[in-house]
Amino acid sequence: MVVASVSGLHQHVSLSLGQLLQSGEIVAIVDDDAAIREPLRYYFAEHGLPVAECASAAELMQVMASRNVALVILDIGLPDTDGLSLLPQIVEKYPDAAVVMLTGVADLRVALDCMRKGATDYLSKPVQFEEIFYVARKALEKRRLIFENRKYQEELEEAHSRMQLLHQLSVKMNTVYLSTGELDQILRTVLVGITSQEGLGFNRAFLVMFDEDGRFLRGRMAIGPSSREEAGRVWEEIEKRKLDFLQIVDNLKETNTTQDAMVNNIARALVVSVEDKENLLICAALRRRSYKVAPENGWVPVLIERRGRNSDDKLKTWAMTHRHRVKAEEVVPAVAVPRDLINILDEDYFVVVPLYSPGRSFGVIIADNYVTRMGIEASHISALELFASQASLAIEQSLLHNERQRKIAELEAVNQELDRSKDLLVEAERYSALGHMAAQLVHIIRNPITSIGGVSRILDKKNIDPEWTKYLNVIIHETERVEAILEDLFDFVKQGEIHKEALSLGAVIEKTALLLQTSMVKNGVTWEMEGADPELIIQGDMHQIRQMFIILFKNAIEAMSDGGRLSIILAAAEGQASVSVIDNGPGIPESYLDKVKDPFFTTKTYGTGMGLTLVERIVSNHGGSFSLKPHPGGGLEVRVMLPLQ
Repeated sequence: MVVASVSGLHQHVSLSLGQLLQSGEIVAIVDDDAAIREPLRYYFAEHGLPVAECASAAELMQVMASRNVALVILDIGLPDTDGLSLLPQIVEKYPDAAVVMLTGVADLRVALDCMRKGATDYLSKPVQFEEIFYVARKALEKRRLIFENRKYQEELEEAHSRMQLLHQLSVKMNTVYLSTGELDQILRTVLVGITSQEGLGFNRAFLVMFDEDGRFLRGRMAIGPSSREEAGRVWEEIEKRKLDFLQIVDNLKETNTTQDAMVNNIARALVVSVEDKENLLICAALRRRSYKVAPENGWVPVLIERRGRNSDDKLKTWAMTHRHRVKAEEVVPAVAVPRDLINILDEDYFVVVPLYSPGRSFGVIIADNYVTRMGIEASHISALELFASQASLAIEQSLLHNERQRKIAELEAVNQELDRSKDLLVEAERYSALGHMAAQLVHIIRNPITSIGGVSRILDKKNIDPEWTKYLNVIIHETERVEAILEDLFDFVKQGEIHKEALSLGAVIEKTALLLQTSMVKNGVTWEMEGADPELIIQGDMHQIRQMFIILFKNAIEAMSDGGRLSIILAAAEGQASVSVIDNGPGIPESYLDKVKDPFFTTKTYGTGMGLTLVERIVSNHGGSFSLKPHPGGGLEVRVMLPLQ
């Protein structure tokens, strides 16, 4: 922007004199005529401009070398050199100084020559002091505008570079985000993005996130060097290996370096209750605002204001510059001085930026320059906020993905349970129909079988023919077998009421074993019982409990047809009584263990296949469980667990 010289004294000037000159800057008046130089100095001083007088070019160069000259009012005719020849030297050596030329000759060509050589403006003598002052002021304004334009240009270039950096970083981050749904991997990528040279370039970064129930902010993960020496070594290694962003992320997955372990120990020490409403980290997370803590602010957290915040927050502060003012609607609520946080981090200069989505807050990022001790500019915080917003979306995506996977797993489990329930319902209906049919068959068949058996025994007693005795014995034996099958079937299908009472488990087992003593002697089986504690008392139906042990003992005796030992071990654990029935027979193949509880499944030549099914029902009726497994010493171990009284 070019500001032309304008004659006249009543033009509007937008900037005050205090804003035209920086601290220590002066105006140099160069003229060999003291009658012009001295009054002009007084006039400028009266109007608030500090002035230095120079009678020659040599004096001017001395002043400019020793002091900060903002404006030179230069007479063309000087005793030691021509002002027009001096002008290019001033412009080249002091490009930030403005120059207004004074001449006693009103020559347009001279004026144009001055302007081409770098003069800001041109005045012809004689001229009033008011007009000289006005032109000087306009020259200083033009100089100030040039400075501001240069500053804005640098800021635009910096913003453009930062936007390019953020764009490249976003592309790389998205590459990782889209390739994984694992939250820890995403968090590691976020930390690398904050600290890597390809990223935002902070020295250290800490992720402090809400726990699952939202009651505490807890340090989740961190990255950064533990010292300047460590930082130098790490940065040198990265430079030597020429690791790019994605390689650093992959390398971080595979290694857990010492410095990262140290900063992670620091992170784990960060625990803040959500009830501590004035704590810096809680304020940043819940208010969704960024704060900077720095020594120059007395370590008081400074709220970082951003345009475009939600209007309902009403947490605005006064902001004053020479161009605009933002009015506060409310005073920012107090935030606790984070002395404990400073002690944990061992750092008093850091920034806290929130992580959040529209629906919930995730926590905060703490970033600092622990090693380089560099300041944290507003542009760095803006970039970190933009980065945090993208990281928040990735975190939410990961959490939603995990939640979706959990829901899918729950639905699959429910679906499997429904399938099992459907199968159980079908099986229950089948068993119900089978039970009704079996009950009718038992009732219909039992009377004829009983008659056949009774008549056969009577005939056997009266018969004296050995040939007929052989046939009658077959009839009697098979009749007894059918009666046993009918009895087991009847016991299985009948739904009698359970009458529970206090039972001494050891006494019940001992009496049951004595009932089968004859069968044991016949098969050469001995038995023993260990741990018959009288305190093992259960609540159970006497008839069903005895029936259960009869089935288990008979199975064990029949498995040891060539003799053996039946071991019964009683124990108590965690409020339950444990009864182990162990035989040393041939055992059951492991492939059959899942089937032996099924109705009508048997490994015996003669057997109903209903015994263990009935045992399972009795145990279930008493709130217990039972299992079968091969015994290490050979044979089979059946373990029954029943609740103690």
